[in-house]
Amino acid sequence: MKSLQELVRENIWNLTPYSSARNEYSGHVAHVFLDANENPYNKPFNRYPDPLQTEVKKLVSKVKHVAQEKIFLGNGSDEAIDLPYRIFCRPGIDNVVAIEPTYGMYSVCAAINDIDYRPVLLDDNYQMHADSLLQACDENTKLIWLCSPNNPSGNNMKREEVVKVLENFDGIVIVDEAYSDFSNQRTFREDLDLYPNLIVLNTMSKAWGCAAIRLGMAFARKEIIDLFNKVKYPYNVNALTQKQALEALSDPFETAKWVKTLLLERQRMIQAFSELPICMKVYPTDANFFLAKMTDAQVIYQYLVEKGIIVRNRTKVSLCHNCLRVTIGTRSENNELLAALRQYESGQR
Repeated sequence: MKSLQELVRENIWNLTPYSSARNEYSGHVAHVFLDANENPYNKPFNRYPDPLQTEVKKLVSKVKHVAQEKIFLGNGSDEAIDLPYRIFCRPGIDNVVAIEPTYGMYSVCAAINDIDYRPVLLDDNYQMHADSLLQACDENTKLIWLCSPNNPSGNNMKREEVVKVLENFDGIVIVDEAYSDFSNQRTFREDLDLYPNLIVLNTMSKAWGCAAIRLGMAFARKEIIDLFNKVKYPYNVNALTQKQALEALSDPFETAKWVKTLLLERQRMIQAFSELPICMKVYPTDANFFLAKMTDAQVIYQYLVEKGIIVRNRTKVSLCHNCLRVTIGTRSENNELLAALRQYESGQR
């Protein structure tokens, strides 16, 4: 890969980051805080949170088996998606390459940051081909976006193709592993030391059942994480989020039970959908959802909405014509969906 200094925007490389009050006394024990213009009353909410989320990172490190200095925590994965654009991509000059279809925020953040976004279609099995991605790159391509398991298709990208991209692209490769807890494939965060140009994303929103607290993660070598911390807002993760994250991360066995239950339900739902005459195909999945090709996704989607059941209509997404994306819910929620679809079928006869 190119050197990090070659890849980073010059103004970011030379940036003097904001120095928060809580950073300046780091390493010392303090009990009187008269430095940050805080109100001394209404404890504990009167104090700014730890700007580097030290205690949370300790637990993340233990659970994810990644060194603390290689962990960034952000306000949802959206912050971790936006930061690489701000760090590496010059507006109006640089571009990024991504698989298509995939998670929509990659392209949204590109548009917000005035970065040319180059989607490369997956094949009919929703698999990427490294050569196609690499051919879409030029001297101004700074990032390649991959999502595995992918959204909305649900499948893992072939590992050898991802590795080929990592080994042949001289910029930054970002692998979003938001759904990796539902897959049995080895995660790329375990291979950070092999690929200095790798950033891996993860989240508390999926397997951990903490979408409401908005806590995203990025894993990369220390020098890249230092850049994330340099550019992020000073107190980007609030105290309530940090508190709830500590509580959740302290009991990984509960999360493991949820994942096991969801995987069993996933298997049951895929089988049930496969037997529905209105379902033409269920695509293989490694996530907590599946993509199903229906006879008429728009009509079926609208019927479900009227029943108070919300799935995701993906029919206008590339390669997803007449497809619905179905999240695995509780057994009772899943049964209600199946009952509604069977009722719809009976009305079509």
